[in-house]
Amino acid sequence: MSKDSYIHKLLPGEPGSPLIFAFHGTGGDENQFLGFARELVPGATVVSPRGDVSEMGAARFFRRTGEGVYDMYDLIRATSKMAGFVKAHIAAAKPSQVLALGYSNGANILASVLFAEPDLFDAAALMHPLIPFAPDVKGSLAGRHVLVTAGRRDPICPPELTSRLDAYLRQAGADVSLEWHDGGHEVRPNEIEAVKGLFASATKGAAA
Repeated sequence: MSKDSYIHKLLPGEPGSPLIFAFHGTGGDENQFLGFARELVPGATVVSPRGDVSEMGAARFFRRTGEGVYDMYDLIRATSKMAGFVKAHIAAAKPSQVLALGYSNGANILASVLFAEPDLFDAAALMHPLIPFAPDVKGSLAGRHVLVTAGRRDPICPPELTSRLDAYLRQAGADVSLEWHDGGHEVRPNEIEAVKGLFASATKGAAA
């Protein structure tokens, strides 16, 4: 798969630095988390793709037929395409580590790639993911650090499905942290701090 299979933005980092992938939510684009990702790990290379599906003009990474109802065939397509895109950028950058963050629909495609390719990411932040199916993890997530953030009153991502995802990830061997807030689908400061902590710990561990 080509590095250019998605419209994307790339912020070059220092040679051998970590590589961060940033995945936007529905209606966002490649700019939504570009600056935030660079702030998380100064000097890192950042790649931020734009979803290739339009839902009434809103960019997404895969199709759905209703709120929380996924087109599973298109999710398979999108997962394979995104995994190829990620691998192409890893091969080009030759990074010290591969990190990723995604919000909402971006968290969903990131989670799906994580299930399909458990060895791709060293650390991943899933912000308000919704995984309404039992994932088939193609291997072990042992040694992978995963942060899941969520709102206890999120109308889009029910808390019980967040807890179920947490259990799936742990069963697959991931080192999982779960960060809640009392609101809905919005991103709150404690989530941002949790993502910062995840990436700081991951990069510190690699340097040690």
